[in-house]
Order: sequence, then C-alpha cells, then structure tokens
Amino acid sequence: MTLSVERPDSPASVALQEAFFADIATRYPGWDPGSSQPVEPSELPVWLVAYRDEQPVGCGGLQKLDDETAEVRRIYLAEEARGHGIGRRLLDALEQHARDLGYARVRLTTGDGQPEALGLFRSAGYEEIVPFTDGAFTRHWMEKAL
Repeated sequence: MTLSVERPDSPASVALQEAFFADIATRYPGWDPGSSQPVEPSELPVWLVAYRDEQPVGCGGLQKLDDETAEVRRIYLAEEARGHGIGRRLLDALEQHARDLGYARVRLTTGDGQPEALGLFRSAGYEEIVPFTDGAFTRHWMEKAL
C-alpha cells in the first residue's frame, strides 16, 4: 500500500469521491450529494490517495477550519480495501500532514450509518464534541488534539 499526495480533482481522486458519495447514498436513504458540505479543490491543502497493487482504493483530505484546526474531509476506502489497516494509515498520514502544517487539532464528522469509520475514529483517539457543522445525517462531531 502506498499513499500519494495528489490533486483532489485528479481522475483517481474524482473516481474515489464519486464512490464515496455512492456509498453514503446507500447508507443514508434520502441523502443527496447536494446536501453535503461543499468543498472546492483549492480548499484542500492536502489530499491523499491510497493505492493497493497500483489501484486507487482510498482517499481523504484536510480543510482549514481556523488557524489551529483542520477538518478531515471525504475520507473513504473501497469496500475491498477495508480491514487491512489502510484506513488507519490514511488517517495517521492526514494527521501528520496537519501537524506539519501547524494545526493543533483535527476534526471530522460521521454518522451512525458508517460504523466502520466511527470505530476507526474512536480507536484513533477522536472524541465527541459539540456540533460544528450542519448535517441532516451527521450524528458524530469529533475532534483529536495533535
């Protein structure tokens, strides 16, 4: 498995984000991609793509919330890549990039329909905080001090 810093609008990145949205739509009936918090590629100073056997299988990025806080955005793993430690490595790498950029903490959101993600985030030290975004399907606002 390798991690590559790429543009969030590269072909591999776009395909992974489309798979992310398709996955979310199956987990949350009635969810519409238009209801997702918008993010422009220029708002993501770090975007990572995970490759397994030279195939893109995961992605995620960082978005600045304020001078001390970054948000982990659109972290996703293809179903066949789950359970192999790739998600943990991707999350760890995003956190390291946040440290390198001078952030003191990272935040993220998820919902109950993503139990694998929720388990990963909790086991990585993320704790529940007060909501910092809107979201009809978001049930967990989480933060980790770096």
